[in-house]
Amino acid sequence: MNYTALANQPRLLLEATLKPLQGDRFQSTGFADLGPARYSLPNGTEKLLVESAPSVANRLEIAIWDGENDDLIAELKGLPYILVKKDGKNFTNSILEAHRINSPYILEGKDKTVFDRLKKDAAGLQSGPVKLRDLAALVFKYDANAILHGVFLAKKELAGGRLRLARALSGFIEATDVRAAESGGVKNDRVDPSGDTKQGFGNVPFHRTEFVANEIKAFFNLDLALLRGYGLGADATQLLIALSLLKIRRFLRTGLRLRSACDLEVAGELTVKRPVDFIVPSEAELLTECTRLIGICFKEVSITEVGWVPDKKLKKVTVELPAEVTTFEVPAAFKTDKMVEFKKATKTKPASLVINPEALEGIEVSTLAARLFPDNEDLKELVVAAFNDDANDEKSDEDGAAADQ
Repeated sequence: MNYTALANQPRLLLEATLKPLQGDRFQSTGFADLGPARYSLPNGTEKLLVESAPSVANRLEIAIWDGENDDLIAELKGLPYILVKKDGKNFTNSILEAHRINSPYILEGKDKTVFDRLKKDAAGLQSGPVKLRDLAALVFKYDANAILHGVFLAKKELAGGRLRLARALSGFIEATDVRAAESGGVKNDRVDPSGDTKQGFGNVPFHRTEFVANEIKAFFNLDLALLRGYGLGADATQLLIALSLLKIRRFLRTGLRLRSACDLEVAGELTVKRPVDFIVPSEAELLTECTRLIGICFKEVSITEVGWVPDKKLKKVTVELPAEVTTFEVPAAFKTDKMVEFKKATKTKPASLVINPEALEGIEVSTLAARLFPDNEDLKELVVAAFNDDANDEKSDEDGAAADQ
């Protein structure tokens, strides 16, 4: 790979034109209390955010994960990450966790192995300005991917909660000249069409908004100046560049089924916008380059293990619900010991769910959200966001750990 072409460049900017795999319609990402993120340019052109930067970051991480074998793809074995085990079996890890190293499954359980190591390694960062070079070296040792996607160690015991690395690799997908494609349907109850819909019975009509557009485009930005500024050395910096490009290549090839109604493909080639004389190597070439550099940068076993046993000191998490949610039937599986409680709205507070830590025993937050709200994506996102905010002890943006500033 021609690293020389990138040597004095502050950014590497890439674009790829996309199109629906079948037909013309696609479904965009949505946000609680907002819905689709539509906006207009000053000239009146209608735009739509198809996939946000935090979501693309998650998909870039998944692009190098072998779900069938629950491990990194074979060519990337040797990259460091933190593996969480429960009852001796793989449970989750820092690559797939939304907050990466700052995942509550890594730092908030009874096993303080990783927490204590981080505290020891970060001892020199406790006072004075945070030295980003030292922090980057620490993070690189435990999870090189977190250097690319950002991390925020929001624990007061770790340098007062000031340890933060901004996202170096980012991406998003936009559509231009957008029109809404309205449709709908009915959830049929063939036994009792007039049953109580609040309990899940009866026929329920629903509305659906999809979109058509003249252009859909994916954008990617790699902050080369930021990576060089970390002072990790030539081999490590080159590994991070090659790994970034590999993630982009694999995401565009394998990861564009964003939702059941949003299955996209690349229309043309991945284009370099800056610097114009740089050519992105093929996926095969990038795999070979990453394997070579991993062997140079990490010569020893680089997976750090920690056990997950819920700490009974974990707090309850409250999920504030939108105003239109006036009643909710807690699934039977979560009624035991009041693992999940529904609180009705008052004059001063909206309706809410109070979730006890025991509700997460053996499952991930996303699974809990899906079981509570199987048919409502917005409410699922609210549950996940509430846990993410609580884990960081502060209100974060929609990604939280990426900590863009």
